[in-house]
Amino acid sequence: MTTTTEDALVAAAGGDQGAFASFYDATSTAVHGTVLRVLRDRAQSEEVVQEVYLEAWRTAARFDPARGSARGWIVTMAHRRAVDRVRAAEASSRRDEVVGYQEVPPYDSVSEEVQVLVEREEVRRALDSLTPLQREAIALAYYGGRTHRQIADDLDLPLGTVKTRLRDGLTRLRDTLGVVTR
Repeated sequence: MTTTTEDALVAAAGGDQGAFASFYDATSTAVHGTVLRVLRDRAQSEEVVQEVYLEAWRTAARFDPARGSARGWIVTMAHRRAVDRVRAAEASSRRDEVVGYQEVPPYDSVSEEVQVLVEREEVRRALDSLTPLQREAIALAYYGGRTHRQIADDLDLPLGTVKTRLRDGLTRLRDTLGVVTR
């Protein structure tokens, strides 16, 4: 059995569960008190204490007795973890307030449906204004999901011809629909 908390933590770093249990027994009151003073909530404090000891078990090999006491190491870890929990709770609360107070504009489903129908009809008319060759290329690209190379292969045309038809057709659609570009 080890005699100091430093020795217990060093032994725990080697996988000694009994040494870690001794380390826990020697430090748990201070760790729990530190966390409880920061959080002021017993249930959250117990969660954080559990997280702290899990982290201590996983990172015990990083402890260097030359740099300080094992008790100071674990209490510092506990304090930082508790402060992180408070900050996370405050940030969550602020996000909830911001989202909760955003005004949601009224939604008119009938108006939106009418708008969609009008836009759909405008697009149909604009597509009808294209030459049949432009319409075919655009339909293959945007409705068929084909690449320029695939369209060229499907229509047995040079790639440059397909690109020209697409560019000219899109320019005409933009002009017909009155789309403003920068």
